[in-house]
Order: sequence, then C-alpha cells, then structure tokens
Amino acid sequence: MISILTRAIMMSTPLLMGSIAEVYAERTGMMVTAIEGIFLLGAWGGFVGTYMTGSLAVGMLAAIAAGVATALVYAVITVLLKQQQIVTGTAINILAGGFCAYFQRVLFGIPTTPLQISVLDRIPVPVLSSIPVIGPMLFNQNILTYFAYIVIPVSYIVLYRTSLGLAIRSAGENPEAADASGINVNRIRFLTVLAAGAMGGLAGSFYTIGYLGMFTTGIIGGRGWIAFSICFLGNWNPRGAMFGTLVFGLAEAISIYLQSTGGIAVIPNEFVIALPYILTIVLTIAKRNFAVPAKLGVPYIKES
Repeated sequence: MISILTRAIMMSTPLLMGSIAEVYAERTGMMVTAIEGIFLLGAWGGFVGTYMTGSLAVGMLAAIAAGVATALVYAVITVLLKQQQIVTGTAINILAGGFCAYFQRVLFGIPTTPLQISVLDRIPVPVLSSIPVIGPMLFNQNILTYFAYIVIPVSYIVLYRTSLGLAIRSAGENPEAADASGINVNRIRFLTVLAAGAMGGLAGSFYTIGYLGMFTTGIIGGRGWIAFSICFLGNWNPRGAMFGTLVFGLAEAISIYLQSTGGIAVIPNEFVIALPYILTIVLTIAKRNFAVPAKLGVPYIKES
C-alpha cells in the first residue's frame, strides 16, 4: 500500500503541473486545447536535451523551451489572430505528434534498441523521509515532485491574494471592465498562455526524464487531456486541481501496479490500462456544477 501511494504521489506530479497551468490560462479566457501537444513536445525536448548533453538540467530547460514555443504558436493564432481555440489546439496536437516522430528519426535514425537516458534521482529529505508511512510517500521523491508541492500554495496565493491574480481572473470574467480599468487583456492572455506552456512542457518532461528514461511518440497517451479535464473537475481552482490530481494519480498507480503483478484474473488487462481514462469520463458525467469563467474560449476584440 505504501508503494502504491508513493507512486500515486509521483504520478500525480505532471498532472498537477499541467492542470494548474490550465487553470491559470482558462481563468483568462484561454482554453489551451494544445495541452496534449505541449506535454508531448516537452517530453521530447526533455529527452533530446538530456540525451545530447548528458545533463538533466539541460533537459528540463529544453522541455520548458519546447513548451513555450508550442504555446507561442497557439497564442499568436488564438490571441493575436482571434482564431477558434479548440480547432487551433487540435491542429497543434496533431502537428506535435508528427513533429516528434519526424525529428526523432532525423536525429537518431531507427535504433535497434530503445535509446535510454538517466532519470532524476529521488532526493530523501533528512529526518522527514524517516517518518513511518508519510516519510517515504512525501519526502522521498524527485525534484519535479517537490517543485509541484511548491506550486500548489504559490498558485493559490497568486491567483486569489495578489493584483496579478485579480487581473488574470478579470480577463476571463469581464474583459471589457478589465480593459476599462487599464488592464491589457490580450497581453495578460498571451503571457499566461506562454507561462502555461512552460509549465506544461516541464510536466511533459516528467515522463521521459523523471520516470521512464526513454521517448516514444505515444508516451503521453492522453494524459494532457486528463490534466485538461482536471481543470474542469476542480472548478478552475488550484485547490480543486490538487485533489483531482491525487485521485487520478492513485488510479494510474493502481493501474501500473496491477499490470506489473499480472492484475486480477477476472479483469481484462485492457480495462486496467484504461482505468484512469474511464475515471475521467465517469467523473465528468457525474459532476453537475461547473464554475466556468464567463468568457472562456471567447476571443477579446477591443472596441474602437
């Protein structure tokens, strides 16, 4: 049980970072449907950066750069050119898959064995990691998980206790009033999408440099969309996103555990693999009240 819970905390890391990034973007009115592509390019950038240099730090920086570059394309098309956000994000997700497949082959050819990189080591926190049960679960994780711990309170404080957070929320609820008060709505939206891209790229890199140590074009496997759905299920609130990611992290940890142990004889392996995705559908259908930002998905065109 401790092993499953420890893995649940670890597997919730990228979902937490991705869902909070989505919370911030959608609070400004920007539905970043390119999140799956951002995750994938972040995973690829993290792998390539680490493989080429042997440095995990460079890999993380490359992942952030890849996420920002993808978000930049999305922001230019949707914020500046006012194009439809869902269609744009879907197109970028498709492009990301083709981009990674093509350049992976250009850079590395077709290796006979999968290319491997080192993954982030776990860093036990002195004294705290020795606490029974809680210690191994919370205080013996890698640096990305510890970073996610910091993101939770900081994101909440910034969004609800600062003028910047007020500007972000105003841009998605009443952009006309925000504009009248001197807030540059499109600038806030543009920069928030870039920040979400940076966080999403880092989240995607978890799967290559924090967990598997390799890259395939199917490595994300829809987890970007799970992070996207957690934003909805958490009612666009960092605290809600935190609880949502823990639930999904636990589902994925149980899925991995059952696959590694052969599962339960009466349950098909395909069902075990699909467990986190089934949970996404069930919770989305079960939820009745959504505190949707008023102008979510609506481009802001300033009146002359």
